[in-house]
Amino acid sequence: MATVTTQPCVKVIGANGQISLGKQYAGRQVLVEEQEPGVWLVRTATVMPDNERWLHQSKTAADLQNALSWAQANPPTDTNVDTLLEQLNGQD
Repeated sequence: MATVTTQPCVKVIGANGQISLGKQYAGRQVLVEEQEPGVWLVRTATVMPDNERWLHQSKTAADLQNALSWAQANPPTDTNVDTLLEQLNGQD
């Protein structure tokens, strides 16, 4: 991972308690840690919703990758559609 070091610059915290980090960070999520009074560490982060966490478990991710690989190797076709529809209708 590359380390980027910039010269310190003065920012003013507005009356509403906000500070601008620059347009390149617009819309990004960040973690803000107050390490001691008046000292903050701000890091960009990717936050995952709780209801999507299961997708990132190793077995689920591997199963999903296998399914995507299978789908890529087996593109859909429109052959045997009538047979498939008959099979699906027979499962009532």
